Amino acid sequence: MRPVWGRAWRSPIWFVATLYCTSCISDSLPPRPRSMVSSDHTQLYLELVVNSSSARRVIAVRQQAGHLFLSAADLRTAGIKLPGQVVGEIALDSLQGLRSEYDAQGQRLLLNVPPDWLPEQLVGHREVYPRVPAMSSFGALFNYDLYLSDSDAGGTYLAMGSELRLFDNWGTLSSSGQYRRTLSGEASSTLNNGYRRYDTTWRYSNDERLLTYEAGDIISGSLPWSNSVRLGGFQLSRDFGVRPDLVTYPLPQFAGEAAVPSSVDLFINGYKSNSVELQPGPYTLTNIPFINGAGEAVVVTTDALGRQVSTTVPFYVTSNLLQKGLTDFSLAVGSQRRDYAIRDFGYGPGLVSGSLRYGLNDNLTLESHTEASDSLVLGGVGGNLRLGNLGVLNTAVSQSQSSGDSGQQISLGYQYSSQRYSLSYQLIQRREQYTDLTVVDSPYRSLSQRSEQLTLSLNLDTYGSLGAGYFDVLAADDLRTRLLNLTWSKPLWRNTSFYLSANREIGDGEWALQAQLVIPFDLRGSLSFGAERNQSGVNRQRINYSHSVPTEGGVGFNLGYAHGEGPDYRQADLTWRLQSVQLQAGIYGSGDVQTHWADATGSMVWMDHQVFGANRINDAFVVVSTNGYSDIPVRYENQLIGLTDSKGHLLVPWSSAYYRGKYEIDPLNLPVSVQSTIVEQKVAVRRGSGYLLKFPLSRIIAASVALIDVKQHELPLGSSVVHEQSGTSAVVGWDGLVYLENLVEHNRLSVTLADGKNCSVQFTIDIKTDQIPIIGPLMCQ
Repeated sequence: MRPVWGRAWRSPIWFVATLYCTSCISDSLPPRPRSMVSSDHTQLYLELVVNSSSARRVIAVRQQAGHLFLSAADLRTAGIKLPGQVVGEIALDSLQGLRSEYDAQGQRLLLNVPPDWLPEQLVGHREVYPRVPAMSSFGALFNYDLYLSDSDAGGTYLAMGSELRLFDNWGTLSSSGQYRRTLSGEASSTLNNGYRRYDTTWRYSNDERLLTYEAGDIISGSLPWSNSVRLGGFQLSRDFGVRPDLVTYPLPQFAGEAAVPSSVDLFINGYKSNSVELQPGPYTLTNIPFINGAGEAVVVTTDALGRQVSTTVPFYVTSNLLQKGLTDFSLAVGSQRRDYAIRDFGYGPGLVSGSLRYGLNDNLTLESHTEASDSLVLGGVGGNLRLGNLGVLNTAVSQSQSSGDSGQQISLGYQYSSQRYSLSYQLIQRREQYTDLTVVDSPYRSLSQRSEQLTLSLNLDTYGSLGAGYFDVLAADDLRTRLLNLTWSKPLWRNTSFYLSANREIGDGEWALQAQLVIPFDLRGSLSFGAERNQSGVNRQRINYSHSVPTEGGVGFNLGYAHGEGPDYRQADLTWRLQSVQLQAGIYGSGDVQTHWADATGSMVWMDHQVFGANRINDAFVVVSTNGYSDIPVRYENQLIGLTDSKGHLLVPWSSAYYRGKYEIDPLNLPVSVQSTIVEQKVAVRRGSGYLLKFPLSRIIAASVALIDVKQHELPLGSSVVHEQSGTSAVVGWDGLVYLENLVEHNRLSVTLADGKNCSVQFTIDIKTDQIPIIGPLMCQ
């Protein structure tokens, strides 16, 4: 017999309750997730995420027996470097070092790989700014310096230095010289009267290939341990100056790895240089500021969770080296110049001079130099070696053979620079009969046997800066000169500064001392007091008050007085800088001997059929043209320069060669009928030349015409209008008005109405007006 509770277990009431509770459980709990093993084969399309960074692409993934398979090509396309020669479809769990996770809810495939499997990131560039090809226009330039001197002791003379340039896309042709005329004085001072030619040179620079071609009177290239010579001939040289956007010396690089998306902050010598965002993978920072000397870099990496890793790296940068693979050279061929500034055309024997520098790597730059003439053969090799963070060592050895005599030269030097101090040492030792082109054709010159110099500078922070120098020269005639120089300077209150120097020739003479206090008065000028004592023990006190000429033009002056043993010395001069010329005049002298002088310097420019006057132009310049419109404000590098003249031109004489300068015009003063499609341009100008920069201002003859029909009603909105003379189309707007451009004096309009009917109208306009008139209403018939 069964228990009673057994029968209750089988009762209908218990069965219903069981069904009710099961339903409650089913509604309150989520369904059991399906196991990956439950499906033998599933094709998925998932977003790929690598090291917490989305690859921004969807890939096909096959799921089978608890494993994930995908194409190796998809991984390589995402930038993942797979080990070995993996091809075809691969199982993710078969790759050592790779971890994968299937995010079913987000439909993502999460991969985590070693950072070196990801592509390397190069952050930054080695250009200062984007390059702009250098330009040049046809024109001419005449620089002059007119000087008049009247001395109580030497008489009166007039001299004018001049330079004439012609330039275009073919290069620059220049000729310089001086004219001198004695007006009164001794007859011996008239020997140099007349015109004396200095140099006549053609120069062309190719900024694409970094080459400069020169012909005429040139100066040969040289290295720190060789000498340049003047010659008449031809020279081909590498010219990094035509590309100021490039940095030719090696800069430090900082490399690392980011496992997840991170940000990197770079601090140079305690100052934040830049900050960049990085994707996972190895990286190299190349956007280092262009600095010189020793320093310390701190690289701070911050990941998405805020965790930071800081790395300190010391470095040393020097511009004496070339980047790896860069080549610098010069090759000159011609005849050596004789009696320069004494004879117009004095040329000697033929010669060849060449120099070569090559960056073998970022720590070593090799150098070579050679010279040859009918009586000389010279060759030498050298190099610059960076000693880690300890500075730069330079050395060179050269050998010469001249008229049967041979000699050697040895050069050795060391340089170190940091924020705290800098040190430089250079020694040149010549043995036996060493000679080069500077003395081979000149009986009055000879090379020193030995020269040695040592300089040191210290930054003492609040105590100023200290400098020291030692110079030792042994001349060819065994005369030895040794000099010691000490300087100390310190800024004081409100830009006031103090300067102290001491000099002595070792072995002969006493200390020569000089002290100076400079007190600036803002725009009113600066006052300086000085006291000095020369090697003969003569004391003298000086006072000077000066006011610099403003850059934009104006008046400046300089007053000076010196008192001490011997006659008092006085000087006074005045400078007046105009837009077209700079005028100066002054007087100086001591006792009863005075010298009065006057000077005028400037430039005359011919370009675009117009002559411009300006202060002396030594480099490049730009002439801005506004197509004949006057009084248009022109800005250079955001600074207002002036207004265009009556012919729509303005000369900008301060442009630096090959520098990408920004030029702007302000069109607000233009009439409403004048349009300017370009108001800002960035151009670079070739060395020694000018460029005509045109802003395409154009005058548009326009009008608003009111049209009515024969019933004096305004034409319907949307009617089509065609200007028959220009062929342009327009649409009738509200109030029957239509706006038209490119009109002529006599105009005819063809109108198509909404109902398909046509009509026409004629009108006349004053083409010289600066306004946009409203014409009409005109009846369209």
